[in-house]
Amino acid sequence: MSAMAHNPARNPARTPARRPARTPQRGAALLLSMVIVALVTSVAAAMVWHQHRALQTEGAERARTQASWILLAAMDWARLILREDLRNNLSRAQPYDSLDEPWAAPLEETPLSSFLAADQNNTVGSEFEAMVSGRIEDAQSRFNLRQLLDDSGAPRPDALRTLQRLCTMAGLGADCASRVVQALARTLATANTGSNVTPNPGTAASAAGGGLAAQRLADLAWQGLDTRQLAALRRWVDLLPTPTPVNANTAPAEVLAAAVDKLDLGSAQRLVVARQRRPFESLDQLKALLPAGARLDPAQLSVASTHFMVTTRLRLEDRVLQEQSLLVRREGRVEVLRRDRRSLVPLASRAP
Repeated sequence: MSAMAHNPARNPARTPARRPARTPQRGAALLLSMVIVALVTSVAAAMVWHQHRALQTEGAERARTQASWILLAAMDWARLILREDLRNNLSRAQPYDSLDEPWAAPLEETPLSSFLAADQNNTVGSEFEAMVSGRIEDAQSRFNLRQLLDDSGAPRPDALRTLQRLCTMAGLGADCASRVVQALARTLATANTGSNVTPNPGTAASAAGGGLAAQRLADLAWQGLDTRQLAALRRWVDLLPTPTPVNANTAPAEVLAAAVDKLDLGSAQRLVVARQRRPFESLDQLKALLPAGARLDPAQLSVASTHFMVTTRLRLEDRVLQEQSLLVRREGRVEVLRRDRRSLVPLASRAP
């Protein structure tokens, strides 16, 4: 009896109870719970990401709409300035446009809130600060390539000599002017396809091929012109929808020297200094200052302008938008001929 009492293996009262074995069902339930938690987490993360993207898209769309309205307002402001200048021209004995008029003063980068300070309903705050800048340029301060060809597509001798002088001053080859004339003839003939205008046989326009009509100077690269030559001529030439003379009150000295026959660059620079003191109100005033032997063509030179280029730049947070609009004044109205908008890369975000 004593042996049985001291033997724990034989004492049922002191034998530990057996734990029940884990069943496969408990492991499957735990795994299923983990899968459900992972799925819920993935769905919640996807919902948060989609909401974040929706907010970003809404913000970008709101900024785009606001930028469009601001740029449109800036262009309307430029149209108002040019319309007032046109009224002043009509009140003169002979209209003229010069660089001392209000339209020629550039607008430096200015906060938009400064223009809206008088508006009591203005909601522009510090978190939305747009910076606006712009300028109005006389598009006729440069030589218009439309002057090169007459209605039949034949080159005009005086205009061709002007382009040849500009090509020489730009350091381009002797064949630069002829290549520009041929490219322009091809693109104008394309624009006249299907119309009643038929180029004369033997002219450059009669051999024109297919393609789109050029609307800007850069479009002439479609006709095979070297982009480096176009870049070198860009500061002195332009391509407008209709033929226009050069404005002697706004053209640089190089363009004046090219537009006036037998006028050297030094004499052209003296004309620029003279018009700063007093703008040319007529071509007769300009003729009186020309050196002996110099001859100007009224079809190539004038003292008034009808075409203007408006450049507006908007900086909104980390976005910079620039819009260029070509405007024309005719019949007492200021009309928009074309608008080009592009996004610029801020200086701070450019790679070193």
